[in-house]
Order: sequence, then C-alpha cells, then structure tokens
Amino acid sequence: MASPNLAPSTATGVQQTTHAKLPSTKHPLDPLTPDEIVAVSLGVRRYTAANTEIKAIRFITSYLLPPPKKAVLAHLGIPLNPGEKPQPPTEIVRKAEVDFFDVVTGFAYNSVLSLKNGQWDVDSLEKLPDGVQPQISVEELLLCEQIIREDKRVQQLAADVGITPEQLHADGWAIGYDDRFPKNQRIQQALLFARFSRHDNLYAHPMDFIPVVDSIARKVIHIDFPPHYLPKASPNSLFKQHGVDVELSAPTTAPPALDEDAEKAANRARVAPPRESWDFLPDLMAQKPGADFKARDDIKPLHVVQPEGVSFKIDGHELEWQKWKMHIAFNHREGIALSTITYNDDGNVRPIFYRLSLSEMVVPYAAPEHPHPRKHAFDAGEYGMGTMANELSLGCDCLGTIHYMPGAFVAHDGSAVVIKNVICIHEEDAGLLWKHTDFRVGGRSQAVRSRRLVVSMICTLANYEYIWNYYFYQDGNIELEVRLTGIVQVYVAQDEEPVKFGTKLAPGINAHWHQHLFSIRVDPMVDGLHNTVVETDVVPLPGAPTGSPANFAGNAFVTRETPITVQSEGARTLNFETDRRWAITNPKKQHPHSGKNVGYSIMGIGGATSRLMALPDSWVSKRAPFARKPVWVVKDVESPKGGRMWPAGKYMPQTREEPEDSIAKWVQGSDNLAEEDILLYLTMGITHLPRPEDWPVMPVEHLRVLFRPSHFFLSNPSMDVPGADDKKSVAAFTTGGDAACCSN
Repeated sequence: MASPNLAPSTATGVQQTTHAKLPSTKHPLDPLTPDEIVAVSLGVRRYTAANTEIKAIRFITSYLLPPPKKAVLAHLGIPLNPGEKPQPPTEIVRKAEVDFFDVVTGFAYNSVLSLKNGQWDVDSLEKLPDGVQPQISVEELLLCEQIIREDKRVQQLAADVGITPEQLHADGWAIGYDDRFPKNQRIQQALLFARFSRHDNLYAHPMDFIPVVDSIARKVIHIDFPPHYLPKASPNSLFKQHGVDVELSAPTTAPPALDEDAEKAANRARVAPPRESWDFLPDLMAQKPGADFKARDDIKPLHVVQPEGVSFKIDGHELEWQKWKMHIAFNHREGIALSTITYNDDGNVRPIFYRLSLSEMVVPYAAPEHPHPRKHAFDAGEYGMGTMANELSLGCDCLGTIHYMPGAFVAHDGSAVVIKNVICIHEEDAGLLWKHTDFRVGGRSQAVRSRRLVVSMICTLANYEYIWNYYFYQDGNIELEVRLTGIVQVYVAQDEEPVKFGTKLAPGINAHWHQHLFSIRVDPMVDGLHNTVVETDVVPLPGAPTGSPANFAGNAFVTRETPITVQSEGARTLNFETDRRWAITNPKKQHPHSGKNVGYSIMGIGGATSRLMALPDSWVSKRAPFARKPVWVVKDVESPKGGRMWPAGKYMPQTREEPEDSIAKWVQGSDNLAEEDILLYLTMGITHLPRPEDWPVMPVEHLRVLFRPSHFFLSNPSMDVPGADDKKSVAAFTTGGDAACCSN
C-alpha cells in the first residue's frame, strides 16, 4: 500500500501505473520518464520475488545509468579530437540503477537493469555493505515528523514546555556523524519546532531537545539535550583558555554515553520555545499584534514580453539557442544536469563541456556543543537536490515567456513522483554586451545589448532554498549562479544566554554560524575529449627591481603557467597575491594568431569560495574531502556504473570516514592528466554569519563562477549580434526629451 506521504508540497503528483511500454527517448542521456520509473520498479519486484527471499521493498532511488561517454559522442557525431571524424556509432543499451531496502531485514540493495525488448530486466543485484546507507527519501523525512509525534516521551517533553503533539513539527536531518549508534541502523535526527497555527512560521519557535529516530523500525531510539551557555563565565571556563569568554552548562562539548541521562548531562533547565510570531506570509504578517504591516504600493508593473516568441528551440530534452546546443536532464540527486554542450562557430560545431552539474554540497555549523556538530547537511548526497526541487510558477519563480521541463523520482512504493514544471527555461536581457563610441567630432558608435539564456531550478531543503541558474551568453560565456535564500537554521536561546557561535536574531532565536560549500562537477571536452588544465599566476617580472635595465619603471609583470600533468598534483589552492586562475585547454589545437592552446578559463572562483573552517581532522573534513580545496583535477575513470561522480562518496548518509571512492583518494597516484579525459571539481561557497536582516526570511545571497572562452574563438564571437534599438523603450517622464538611437 502506498504511503500517504508520497509527494511533498513541492511536487505535482504521483504516477502509479505505466502508460507506455517503450520510452519516447530521443537522446541517450534522456532521464527516466515516469513510465520508465514505474516499469523499472516492476522489474525489480518481479526479479526479487522470483530469485530472492526479499518480501517487501522500500524504493529509495531510480535513475538513468548513463551510457559510456564515447558511445554518446559517437551517437551524436561529435569527434574525440579536433580535425578527426566522429567514431562509428555503437549500440547503446538503456540502463537504470536502483537503490532499495528490504523493509523486513533493513538490508540495502543496489540493482542495475537493462531495457530489452520493451521490458526492464535485472542485470545485477548487489547487497550493499553493512552500514552503507542510500539517500534519505522525502517520505522518510516526512515520516520522521509522524514518528516523533506518536512517541510518548517526546509528547511529555513537549508538554513540559507547553506544546501539544499537534503543535510539534520536525525537520528530519541525516544523523551526520554520531558513532554512538550502530552503522546499520537507518537513523535521523529530528530538529523540533512548534507551530501555533496552520501556516505559522514554525522556525520562529525552536524546541530545546532533539530526538533520534530509526526510520526502518519507525521509533524514537534516543533523545539529546544540547547544553546551554551560562549568563556569566567563571575564570576556569572551558573556553576561556581559547580566547572566548563564555561557559557551557556541561563540562565538555563531547556527547554523553547512550546509557547516561542526556537531560541531566546537559545540566540546564528546560527552555520553552519563543512564542512571538515571525511570519513570511503577508496575511499572517498583518495579523501580528502591534504590527502595522502594509505591502508596498509604489511599485509599478514591470512586464517581460516577447510578442514574436522565444529565440530558442526545444526537441525533447535538447535545446538550441543562438549558436548553443545542449541536453538538459533532471535526476533525483543533482537536479539539473547539462550535457553535450556545443557552440556552432560559423558552421563548425565545437564541443565545450560534456557535462555540468552540482555533485555535492555540505553545510557545516559552528556550534561545538553536542549535538549541534552533527548538523553538517550534505543536501545533494543525503537528501537529493532533485527530490527537493520545486514545481515552478509562471510570473513568480520565472518571469517572461517560459518553457518548462518536468522531472520525476521514485517513491517508496515504486511509483513516480512527478514535478511538472521543475526546470525553467527563458531568455532575459543582461545589460550591454559591448559598446564603443568614437569620441571625435562626427564619430559614430555601436551598442549591443546582451541576451542570455537561463536554465534554472529552485530547491527547498527544509528551511533553506537554493536557486540554481545556468546562464549562456552570446559571447561564448557560461555562468553558474547559486542564489541562497529561505530561513536560517535556528535553536532556542535563553533570555540571558550569551551567543558566541551564532547570532541572536530575535528574543529566544539563536542562528548558528555556518558555511555553504558546493562542489561543482565539470566534465570538459574543449574542442575534444583530451584536455589539460593550466594554472596561471600573474607575477612581477622576476629578478627585475624598479630601476633595473629590464624594469626601470617597476611596472612589468608576466604570467607563469603550470600545466597540471600528474594526478598527485590535482588538488590546487588559491593564491590571491598572484591572481591565480585556471584554464581548461586543448593542446591539440592552437589559436591562429596568439599561438595559444584553445581553452576555456575559469573566472571568479576566488571570490566565490570560502575555505572549510572545520579542522582538517574534523568530522566534517573527513566526510567532505572536496571542501578542503577550491579546485580539483582528476582523471575520469569509467566503469560499468559510469564515470567518477561523487566527490564525497556515492552513499553519503551516516558515513564516518573518508570514503575510498572519493576525491581525496582520486588525486593520489601518478596517473597522467595531460591531454586526458579529465574532470574538475570546483568548490564554491560562503561563510554565513547571520544578521537580523536575514530574519525571518533571508534575502538572496549570490555565488557565481564563469567559464570564459580563452583563445578559443578567432575574435569576439558576438560581433554579429544586432545593435540595440528597442522601439518599446520610452522616456520615464515627459520632460525627459527624445534620446538618440543607440547605434549610428
């Protein structure tokens, strides 16, 4: 029987039956359709019933297992190297990969299936090692709230501070790191909040205890009580010797043993949740006692219209816009995945990237007292950015003339959860693309406005929202922008309690300091599959001081280029003093005038990243090795289950050590990285010290990284973009007078 919690409010609905036997796919990287997800589930059930002792299945993930890279390029007619012919096409068998649980034994399994004669058949079924946990499903997150509400001790603890079971709400989080529990238990920590009306902002009412639940056994197995900070620190306080004048109610930040009284170990009184409302819905804001809320009424409409339609074309999952062509897919873990990105350079279709996507992210928090260090969410690997994606709305999430693409992921019962409008595609004005005026008398000018294509997605991870924007420009630039918004994660604070590892945003509201660190997977094919990354430092002319014959004025500087050629040198660091940057180059092709290898530079990574603040041997650093460096270069190694994908490991929940199949292990050894099929992992991020202006909902924070052609085109590829001459633009005020034409 299907669970009532199949689809969250971010999704559209659930498809439980198959409408068609054969998939209507046009591209080998097309994601599984809802029909296929259901059919794959039936294939797994059919196989396990006939060949195993498994009696009941809880599906966790179901997704396309991508075919080999060279087979895809041959299918599309894209050569491996410049000047060569494409390889001859080979048969591509459509495959799917599934993770599921035996709900009787609690064992986890991985299965690979192939589509044969219109039916999905199991190729392999593998029991995962003890303690290896697949992604936490949306239904398990929703189930967590049900479990804590039905627990008698939780009910009593809530009642002790004036909260009824109906008012109790839980954000189910992965347990993070807690070696007090067995690895083979599938557990979550329940961050608790109260809600005093149907749509009340529950994050304004944090609770002071944290249950731990077993989602297979469906029960609370432990309850933690964070210690608090005393109003005044003693001379011998725990933190005094470390320069922080604060004292914890417990003698240590370490967790108490499971057989110890956790409430007694916290050594503090119970704290009731704050009652003041801090809502974000306008009707509720207007109802707040003493509030004089009124929506602004001085904003005139601003419409984005394209009366002649859009400039892009869609064929299934393939998109063409201006000179760009790409494949757009969706999956449960990454959300948007862009593939086979090419640019038509005056009739020469040139490959640039094989694939771009989010591969992982981590959000570590700064509070050291147990159990807060467990809060370091891997929002892609533990929960899935795709499963948390929103159904988007016209005129709200996306503005203008919009095309949407759907997405789907598997539910516990094997049906498909469908998000109808999960990917938004549109065009927008991006300011001036280029301009020049001949300032001399009678001189002429030319102004060209930039149009960009936007491929976007919005994901809600409990309290937080992430907005993913991929921008394509007419000058060959590609930009990834991450916008962060939503509600900061908070914990209850006593009235006189000092806040040293967070910010007190409102009475009783402590927003812990934290970081958002994203790992962006870049699979390049710049004019072919065999690329080399070059690191460039800008330095003063060596050995030539001011006054010397070679540098009399002292102004000379040069570049120092270092190709990354050996795997052991693949982990790179920033250097702000030398304005260090990186480029993905193809040594098999040079620019006819500069003589430089064609390439794409990575711009802005220095301003879009923060170093991991946790110590190198910390729990977070062990589990998130990608966060230790801003740039990683590794050789791609394809196996029957695809290439290297997940920099912190394939199975993230409850990991305790650095996984063997992760980026810190990939960069070991002496494999050649020059003119190879390589991958880059770029670490973007911010350190967020919340401020009152981030409450109750945080205005967007921006992170951007740019991929810019460098010696790739003969000259500015946007010289053929028509000059600006928008006849719909008018003077704002009648006294403004008429303006001259942009181009003359």
